Amino acid sequence: MSAELLKRGAIVYMAGRNKEKITEAVEGLAAYKNRIHPVIVDVTNQTQVQKAISDTKAEAGRIDLLFNNAGIGQGSLFETVTLADWKKIIDTNLWSVIYGVHFAVPIMLEQGFGHIVNTGSFNGIFPSSFQALYCTTKFGVTGLTECLRYEYADKGLFFSTICPANVATPIFKKDFDGRVNDEVPIPSDAYPVDKAAEYILDKVAERRGIIIVPEEPFKQLYLGYWNGNKQLEKELARVACDRRTAYEKNASL
Repeated sequence: MSAELLKRGAIVYMAGRNKEKITEAVEGLAAYKNRIHPVIVDVTNQTQVQKAISDTKAEAGRIDLLFNNAGIGQGSLFETVTLADWKKIIDTNLWSVIYGVHFAVPIMLEQGFGHIVNTGSFNGIFPSSFQALYCTTKFGVTGLTECLRYEYADKGLFFSTICPANVATPIFKKDFDGRVNDEVPIPSDAYPVDKAAEYILDKVAERRGIIIVPEEPFKQLYLGYWNGNKQLEKELARVACDRRTAYEKNASL
């Protein structure tokens, strides 16, 4: 996303909590060295998010776009989940978005313009069995973003929710604690990340509210769910049954 924004002429402040990773990512975009800036911030920390946003505004003079993108996954039997698990995923997936929006909206209102893009998930509009924690946070992101999209429509502010399905990013290789297992493959049918970035930014430019990527076949799946397609309901129940069997046998999928 940062690379695609830079290609389109943006000045980008790339944020992350790991200084080494952010530095490496910025160095990988050295061709845009005058327009790419690292920001070290733990987005689960309210004070750090506030400082990162205010410092960016002070240095750049304005904030046209804010992308809230942090997220972790969690798949498990609900009855085995701890309250500590709940807190961790809510802090990362939902509170980080709330913090970003909370501190950016006053700046954008003062400017009279701005666009906030929050990364939800296809599982923020479509349920996935044994993903109760993840879906709760991502449905929350979608709900927040959609509400604000209408609340600020007459103020020059725009809001979008990115709802990725299978996109070829390292999230497939990460566990709940953020550890990377390079032996875990990215699904062969995952949508190419560069194409996803292009598509997302095209839809952001169109001020699309919910951006499903890839749009097909997932848009049809989404519509089938919301329209109460009976065959789809049976399939979701079957998948849930198969997943429970797999979890109970192996404690993982």
